[in-house]
Amino acid sequence: MAIDVTALRAHFPSLDHGLAFFDGPGGTQTPRPVADAIAATLTGPLSNRGAVSPSELNAERAVAEFRAAYADLLHMPASGIVHGRSATQLTYDFSRHLAKGWNPGDEIVLSRLDHDSNVRPWIQAAERAGVTVRWIEIDPATTELDLDSYERALSPRTRLVAVTAASNVLGTKPPVRRIADRAHEVGALVYVDGVHYAAHHLVDVPALGADLFVCSPYKFLGPHCGVLAAAPELLGTLVPDKLLPSPDTVPERFEFGTLPYEILAGATAAVDFLAAMDPGTGVSRRERLRHSLVSLHAYELTLRRRLEEGLGSFGDRVTLHSKAQDRTPTLLMTLEDRDARDAQRNLVERGVLAPAGSFYAHEPFTALKLEDPALRVGLAPYNTAEEVDRLLDGLSAFLDTDRQVVRL
Repeated sequence: MAIDVTALRAHFPSLDHGLAFFDGPGGTQTPRPVADAIAATLTGPLSNRGAVSPSELNAERAVAEFRAAYADLLHMPASGIVHGRSATQLTYDFSRHLAKGWNPGDEIVLSRLDHDSNVRPWIQAAERAGVTVRWIEIDPATTELDLDSYERALSPRTRLVAVTAASNVLGTKPPVRRIADRAHEVGALVYVDGVHYAAHHLVDVPALGADLFVCSPYKFLGPHCGVLAAAPELLGTLVPDKLLPSPDTVPERFEFGTLPYEILAGATAAVDFLAAMDPGTGVSRRERLRHSLVSLHAYELTLRRRLEEGLGSFGDRVTLHSKAQDRTPTLLMTLEDRDARDAQRNLVERGVLAPAGSFYAHEPFTALKLEDPALRVGLAPYNTAEEVDRLLDGLSAFLDTDRQVVRL
């Protein structure tokens, strides 16, 4: 079996506008079942959580179903699922929680491959605690992490290693399990940014070796929020600052204020939508997710190869910076003697959305000496071969127009 893309696209009202969306790494389009779940929860009845009225029970149900859905998606216990406003907010929160146990002379290891949300919170927490920051460098020739530099960065004083499971600009997927195993050998915790990875692969947090894993449902068809997963036993060792009357149980003690029940319901619906794309014969939601996401990976790989072949035909007019052997269907490119923002505007006129910028990837851009802006093309489940061809045709016309202007 395979994903029926035509049937899948029918669930996305935004696609009716005729736009081809290649901006998925910044946030995907939303299917109607997700929007319906949000609306149904908001119109309730709905109250704050409780065990008496129907409206209170609706709120409790939204929370419980959210935790169960992300337990299935991430292969973790439901009591280890924490909701947050965003992955950035969760990382800032947990950098403060974890830093309470750090002391001057301790060290943390960060990655030059990462989005700034998995860099700056840790640097700022380290500065406050008097902790040294060490780095895993990027190999410019391959856009993969230099694991020799990782070995040099590790020491018995390492308390935390923070690394992405997939780069949001280059698509590079580093060997997270290998990195995690070495971190655990020196007694360090491993914090994994899975925001981009979770949009393209079935996540297995224990298999990755992550102690804490964060992702963002709006990157995989859901509403804007963040999710953190960790073993409840680990969460139980962390003591956040909190209001005195608020719950002290795990995971509620990390969720400040009233939860957005409608957003939780939408995030749950996104997981169910993913599981239904190509569920196979799976009985459990986890089994349906596995089958669907294997099919999604195969489909996106086909589109990526079509896109790469087309880009290759442009010769040296397009430089593709996504070079890693193992990577997601996200491509970063620069155009010879052209501003990527001009390309973005030109493509928009053709109904093709491919954004230009540096995408909060300060460390990769600096390490690889990339100029801002670059053009990023990211594939999502609703993209088609015809849309890939539209993108290529648009780039070709843009580059050819430039050549005609130069000749004149």
